[in-house]
Amino acid sequence: MASDSLIAPRSVRQFRHLSYATLCLAFAQIVFGAIVRITGSGMGCGDDWPKCLGAWFPPLDRADLIIEISHRYIALALSIAVVALLIMALIRRKDRGVSGVAGRGGILAPTATAAALVLAAALLGAATVKFGLHPLVIVAHLAIAMALLAVLALITVRSGGLGGSVTLEVETARTHRAARIAVAMAFPVLILGAITANLPGAAISCGGFPWCRSVNSGGIGLAVQIVHRVLAFLLFGHLWGIAAAVARRREPTVIVRAARVAFGSVLAQIVVAAAMVEMTLPAVLRSLHQTVGTFAWLAIVVLAILSAASPGLRTGSGEMRVGA
Repeated sequence: MASDSLIAPRSVRQFRHLSYATLCLAFAQIVFGAIVRITGSGMGCGDDWPKCLGAWFPPLDRADLIIEISHRYIALALSIAVVALLIMALIRRKDRGVSGVAGRGGILAPTATAAALVLAAALLGAATVKFGLHPLVIVAHLAIAMALLAVLALITVRSGGLGGSVTLEVETARTHRAARIAVAMAFPVLILGAITANLPGAAISCGGFPWCRSVNSGGIGLAVQIVHRVLAFLLFGHLWGIAAAVARRREPTVIVRAARVAFGSVLAQIVVAAAMVEMTLPAVLRSLHQTVGTFAWLAIVVLAILSAASPGLRTGSGEMRVGA
């Protein structure tokens, strides 16, 4: 299973590097968005959008303004990077040295999807400001951001990154089915976590971990948090089973590694959640909880993509990469 780094056309390597950079920007935007929420900086620029306090470059004289406008700058950089990916895919779609750009398993369709998601995120970002940080709008904004992260992971794998340059030599259909179930489980865990964080009273409704030693408030907030915890533990057990199964079946190293990373990230997320609840929700651990949760989502999605073993980009040499 050799890497294609020496034989891939220059255009493929350029696309791969840009996709890595875009994926990092998307990850940073989600994490920084959590910092904006946790520090109460969501209205640091007032109700102006896309300007900040009526100016494109306002004076950086307040911490909440600096945090909010930094988040906007990251979003702008992400938007530019996604547009650049789409333009590159359009230009290269008929290159003789790279086939499959515009076809099934190619990169053109997901880059167009990423561009649409960026536009939707921008519009919802504006709505978040205009509607005064309504919890449901914030949750919808996070859902779009997570979907964008997944699409960018698909683009990166199809261009040979994140293990996508390895040709799978054995069938991984069972792992792919299990990984798709993990994705289907992980997304509602993320959404319920976002609702718990943004719904008034929900975050403090259940005192103690893993069970509620005290109930500080009832109602929908408590129900949401309990369901969030139950699904998170079910996801943990499911990924534990995947990690054990792929090792037992001696599946390709790239699949075993991806399964272990996904399982390890969810384990780390549970540990952080326990510390966060037991220490009464300190801001640092709340930010870390969002960061690790985002990484866990990314790891689970990458496992599902890699285990699909479908054609990705091809170089002129005819080598096939892993995709979904």
